[in-house]
Amino acid sequence: QVQLVESGGGLVQAGGSLRLSCAASGRTFNRYAPGWFRQAPGKERELVAAISWSGTSTYYADSVKGRFTISRDNAKNTVYLQMNSLKPEDTAVYYCAAKGPISGNSGSVYYRMREYDYWGQGTQVTVSS
Repeated sequence: QVQLVESGGGLVQAGGSLRLSCAASGRTFNRYAPGWFRQAPGKERELVAAISWSGTSTYYADSVKGRFTISRDNAKNTVYLQMNSLKPEDTAVYYCAAKGPISGNSGSVYYRMREYDYWGQGTQVTVSS
């Protein structure tokens, strides 16, 4: 079992930055492929960014490309989402998720909610205009 705990959310003005962290515990995290999802009120949960367990591949939703960066520090069992140039439409609860352990392709990223095995509780991000 892997437990995921997000932190770093909060209230920020448009144009500002936040860095979300997702700390994993329970097992060594380096064979897990994590992703960040978000869910705004009245909307479906969507994938924002994902990274392979090797760290060699990443994915970003079109809406965040060039503004958000996903990274991982396996030594700290932590995944990060650096969010810059935030917009009011980025307001949502952000969830960390992980798939694994993965024994195959180290460069794969995962796009669908149902592919992920573990989820955090979420952290609220609110961007004011």
